[in-house]
Amino acid sequence: MARPSRQRSGSDRNLLLAVCLLVGLAGVASFVSAYTAGFVLDTLQSRDSLALIVTDGGLKSDSAAVERSLSSATLALQSVRDLGLAICTGCLTVAGAVCYRFWKNRA
Repeated sequence: MARPSRQRSGSDRNLLLAVCLLVGLAGVASFVSAYTAGFVLDTLQSRDSLALIVTDGGLKSDSAAVERSLSSATLALQSVRDLGLAICTGCLTVAGAVCYRFWKNRA
């Protein structure tokens, strides 16, 4: 027996669009996270740096290039953290909308 076809309402399409956008953003965020982690690891394993000191003002190195790279890596890691928190908030909001939609249709 065939199920009766039901046209999608505007809210169904909006919810599907929100889920698709969040999945896409999560994929981009995971790629950026992997790239940033690789950049930090490559910088820390640089043969140009003989000494690395952690101070209150940040990281100090005997190589100016390594010091600049580590400063850039620190900013990149902070940006990745902020992006992750934003995507987490979006995912929780969409999860709440999906649960609400499921609960509303069940009643």
